Amino acid sequence: MDIRLVQKFKEEIKRRPVFGPFCKTSDPAVIEVLGHAGFDFVILDMEHGPNSLETTQSLVRAAEIAHIVPIVRVPAEDHEMISKVLDVGAAGVQVPQVAGAKDVKLALRAAKFSPLGERGVCRFVRAAGYSSTEKDVYFRQANKALLVIQLEGEEALRNLDEILDIKGPDIVFIGPYDLSQSLGVPGQVEHPTVVEKTKEIVKACLDKGIVVGNFTETPAQTAFWTGQGLRYMSFSVDMGIMYEASKNLVAELRREGAADD
Repeated sequence: MDIRLVQKFKEEIKRRPVFGPFCKTSDPAVIEVLGHAGFDFVILDMEHGPNSLETTQSLVRAAEIAHIVPIVRVPAEDHEMISKVLDVGAAGVQVPQVAGAKDVKLALRAAKFSPLGERGVCRFVRAAGYSSTEKDVYFRQANKALLVIQLEGEEALRNLDEILDIKGPDIVFIGPYDLSQSLGVPGQVEHPTVVEKTKEIVKACLDKGIVVGNFTETPAQTAFWTGQGLRYMSFSVDMGIMYEASKNLVAELRREGAADD
């Protein structure tokens, strides 16, 4: 793990919203491009993306080269994978489908070394410089990796207080699509009920001084939610960004071509 990237990210998110897309790509070059474009972080998606641990490791390397924070969303309930992605150098993990205090405790146990958790110990991994990092330094720095818990259902809403009372997670992320489904309006992320419940989570987090974020797909959505106090802003998906940019470019080229006829 590049501790300098993590420390800079934690400082930045105190001052302003930070932005980063979910990523489905297996190509490290795409991650480098996103870093050079100025995004603050990427969420390498192992829940809904095609990546293996091996390809994720390469994406983490690319993120570090481009000075962008690599956070890995692990598959739901795969707590063994939390340790593995941290071993390959991820700056943080994002744990989906958190529904209660038990889920938070399990995530902490998997993500942190003692005394904060019970993460399996091995220094002969990329995150420890393959044992080149001093033991005490490695264990201390590793426990500073980001832990993002993802709330996205009615059960999490019912258990919100007990979830937020547990110390340890750095960020609460609200999954609007799964939340909309649990509220009976699948995909309608701007439905008044979804917005209302999202605001409830945001207020509860901000009242406790917890950094909170969500997923947006348009600049207008982003402006609305940053105006509500959100800081960890996941904007769209790498493949969607590429599609929209390409579609708009093709449309412009065709308009220009028609004008020249």
